[in-house]
Amino acid sequence: MKITIAGTGYVGIVTGACMAETGHAVTCYDIDSIRIKKLQDCIMPIFEPGLEEMLIRNRERISFTTDYKEAYRDSEAVIICVGTPEKRDGSANLKCVYAAVQQAVECAQRDCIIVIKSTVPVGTGDNLDKAVRLKNTGRHFEIANNPEFLSQGTAVRDTMKASRIVIGVNSPEAEKVLKDIYDRLGQEYVVTDRRSAEMIKYASNDFLALKISYINEIANLCDFIGADVEDVALGMGLDPRIGNRFLKAGIGYGGSCFPKDTKALHWLANFNDCELKTIKAAIDVNENQKIKLIKKARKYYDSFRDLTVAILGLTFKPGTDDFREAPSLQNIPILLEDGAKIKAWDPVGMDNFKKAYPEEISYCGSIEEALKDADICFILTEWPEIVLMDVSRFQLLMRKPIVLDGRNCFKLEEAEGNGFIYESIGRRIIGQGSIAGEHLLRGERAV
Repeated sequence: MKITIAGTGYVGIVTGACMAETGHAVTCYDIDSIRIKKLQDCIMPIFEPGLEEMLIRNRERISFTTDYKEAYRDSEAVIICVGTPEKRDGSANLKCVYAAVQQAVECAQRDCIIVIKSTVPVGTGDNLDKAVRLKNTGRHFEIANNPEFLSQGTAVRDTMKASRIVIGVNSPEAEKVLKDIYDRLGQEYVVTDRRSAEMIKYASNDFLALKISYINEIANLCDFIGADVEDVALGMGLDPRIGNRFLKAGIGYGGSCFPKDTKALHWLANFNDCELKTIKAAIDVNENQKIKLIKKARKYYDSFRDLTVAILGLTFKPGTDDFREAPSLQNIPILLEDGAKIKAWDPVGMDNFKKAYPEEISYCGSIEEALKDADICFILTEWPEIVLMDVSRFQLLMRKPIVLDGRNCFKLEEAEGNGFIYESIGRRIIGQGSIAGEHLLRGERAV
């Protein structure tokens, strides 16, 4: 089938590559000429394991263009993968979605299905369908919703071996075409109407965000009462009704999906006079959790002025160069404003981060370089290079070895007896007495 992908962002590139892998003839369109030139030269504008190899393998079946007329002319299916950024009020900006659909309708020379893969508010597909029908082009267009459930770092696998393929359609014809597109993947279909498919996307992401915020609140309580959140999460996760995924305590979620989608669903609920208290709580907990290490650091230093702070990890998670909504974006401005000198390391995210902070930060080529003569270390991303490092390096390299681990990278037994203070999330402090004892000394109550 001839398929056009509108938008070569994260979702668009992965979707296009996987469609080509399954035998379709794919054209990817974007207005960003620099990005398209890179893709034409097989240079990846994003970091995603396995993606570059897949594109190279399918060069004969996938092309890239900035000419929208060329892109849409012969398409049998158009998959919309453009961004829906958050507005100030939390709602989704659909300008690019409507523009892409309009271009497709104007340029397509045959009957065509337009598949919305971008995350859009419930009812968007119906509104697009009405707008398309008013065009009177003489060609038949179907509007469908087909949400993506990709995780950065595993996106290729998540597409090729999807847990489910959600098809939101309002006609048997649209259902058949979408099943033809995905037939070679052999995965389970969930066939529903457009509105329900749009809701499935938001409900799925927001539930995972809730789960993360819940375990982080439990971790914060564990800090005070002396329980270990890792053991708590293990005991909870073995219950099949709960499951162990997304029960990893830390300093909050980030990225392009969870923060945006929780706010968008909360806005949608308020717009319809329906209060979603749990979603609002998840958002609030997450924002506070992102600066948890700053609060922990204040126990050791009233001010960060003239201190050297090592930052290990800039991206919102390992396996990606994406730092959108990452905790680094909350912590670094606070540290800089307070006069800290920052040395940062990230295996793939530094080039992107330099665009936001080109001069204020010293970017280091290794973990050791970042730790050298640092007064305190913030671990913000659980990169394998950090998890597997020899923890004795902290004491050997740092001036004052205080390590604040926002991702619980190390077992407590590893940190013990190595001559440095180690604070993580929801676990006892190493190198400085018991959790309960510390809080009692500061006039706080443990039970």
